Amino acid sequence: MTASDTPDQNRPARAVANASLTATLVQLWPYIWPGERADLKMRVVWSMVLLVIAKALTMIVPFTFKWAIDALNGQGSAPVAPSNWMMWLLASPIILTVSYGATRVLMAVFTQWRDGIFAKVAMHAVRKLACLTFVHMHELSLRFHLQRKTGGLTRVLERGRTGIETIVRLAVQQLAPTVVELTMMMGVLLYQFDWRYVLITVGTVLAYMWFTYVATEWRIDIRRRMNESDTEANTKAIDSLLNYETVKYFGAETREAQRYDASMERYERASTKTYTSLAWLNTGQAVIFSFGITATMVLCAIGIRNGTQSVGDFVMINAMMIQLYQPLNFMGFVYREIKQAIIDIEMMFGVLSRNPEVKDRPGAKPLQVTSGTVRFEDVHFHYDPDREILKGITFEVPAGKTVAIVGPSGAGKSTISRLLFRLYDLSSGRITIDGQDIRDVQQTSLRAAIGMVPQDTVLFNDTIRYNIRYGRWDASDTDVEAAAQMAQIDGFIRMSPQGYETEVGERGLKLSGGEKQRVAIARTILKGPPILVLDEATSALDSHTEREIQDELEKVSRNRTSLVIAHRLSTIVSADEIIVLERGRIAERGTHMQLLAMDGLYASMWNRQREADEAREKLAQFGDDELAGKDGQAGDVSPARDAAE
Repeated sequence: MTASDTPDQNRPARAVANASLTATLVQLWPYIWPGERADLKMRVVWSMVLLVIAKALTMIVPFTFKWAIDALNGQGSAPVAPSNWMMWLLASPIILTVSYGATRVLMAVFTQWRDGIFAKVAMHAVRKLACLTFVHMHELSLRFHLQRKTGGLTRVLERGRTGIETIVRLAVQQLAPTVVELTMMMGVLLYQFDWRYVLITVGTVLAYMWFTYVATEWRIDIRRRMNESDTEANTKAIDSLLNYETVKYFGAETREAQRYDASMERYERASTKTYTSLAWLNTGQAVIFSFGITATMVLCAIGIRNGTQSVGDFVMINAMMIQLYQPLNFMGFVYREIKQAIIDIEMMFGVLSRNPEVKDRPGAKPLQVTSGTVRFEDVHFHYDPDREILKGITFEVPAGKTVAIVGPSGAGKSTISRLLFRLYDLSSGRITIDGQDIRDVQQTSLRAAIGMVPQDTVLFNDTIRYNIRYGRWDASDTDVEAAAQMAQIDGFIRMSPQGYETEVGERGLKLSGGEKQRVAIARTILKGPPILVLDEATSALDSHTEREIQDELEKVSRNRTSLVIAHRLSTIVSADEIIVLERGRIAERGTHMQLLAMDGLYASMWNRQREADEAREKLAQFGDDELAGKDGQAGDVSPARDAAE
């Protein structure tokens, strides 16, 4: 499913902070009445027809109640001859009582049918909007996602989805028909009784609605604070669980529990205020309506004493007022829930209202890769206007060649790969592939042409097969396994009881760093792109495995344009060109031997790494010698003891 099913649905909704119900319904209407779904439109029509029938039956119920009571009390029509069977049936208390029960049954049946028919419309609207928001979140730039917390975003999506369901189900299906029902009941009261009953009822309704409005507005701020506390607690929980290993390394379980408990304490206070305020609201509504029903029944009692009204009228006015209370109380519930739902979805619509920072230009065409030459031309870039990361970078990765980017931490190495993928747009300059500016081509075609093995591999909480196949969805199982063999992970997978169906856990926590990196390499091999980007691709591997995979990567990158971002200089000595970055500028460039001959920054980095490697080797050798010495001493004890004996 895409966000472009219809023109209306392709346009992100505007933010609705403090919006009215009408404005929200206007934005939701294309999803309730979708232009391309005639079947859903028919469901809306039929649900409205059934609703009208159910409400008409609701109007009949009090009359059948009155007629039955009057007939039982002897206050109905004069006795009729049994031969006039139709009039006899209509005057029969038994028949009237049965009619009362049958009317209530039919009313319930039509109401439930209406709800069942409309359910698909409501859930379809929820699905479309939730998917639209999900797709839009992926369209937003990396900058947006780095500034937001994952737990907060998922909570926004979850509550927004629930809020949309509430508005669609209650407002569209119930609110307007309930207003019509209230109007019809006022007419019935005026026809059956007199203007005093209408005046009391109108006063009760107005007082009830005014109190509900004031109390609900007061509760909205309380609900908003509860939502903020809930989001904060959820974000802290997700953040802590995603960093499970870090928490264990530092023994911070108690600290994390205290942070989470502090957030939950704030949620507890806000939630308690929410339920307390709801109790006050319900109490006030009950008091107001009790005054109204008591006043109308007193009027009717006076009429009975004066002989102008019957006992049936007394029962009818009671039933009418209670029946009035049901939609009235429902309207209060609808108003409260819709106002709260608007608060719940305002953040979701706020996300939808954000324009993607990186988007295809009008008329953008697919990238046409002929040879795969990549060129950076005077590229400037900054995350923050006060801190420029890249300062006029110019270089070329010729077709089929390998260019390595090295430099100190913070020099802008990884930024180059993000710009090539167009996760950000340049501040100035341009990046081209075979002469095509990447800002002039479709993003999907650009990213389809580039394979990426990142430094920090994050896997989906699914099987190993799923994660490898992510590189190319139409790949066969044989292709997946061949890619795993090239990445030197097939043997490990087959040793597992479930093989390729082994679950990797959330973010791949069940796999070691090296195993995750091999999976990432395998899915890039499976993708088979003409351009490769290797961002510290072997950084998580031991020296032996690093050499093995380095050989495989060299095979894979053969005849492919390859951009290698490296920390370990030993992995890029065979690169066709090495570019040394320092503070966002190119400090040196050349082959490995040329850079060593310059005796500059690259040579200094090379020498430091060689010294560190030699120190590690000496330390490892020392440990091996110590272990061998202890084993030798243990082996000499027995002969000496035997000689002494």
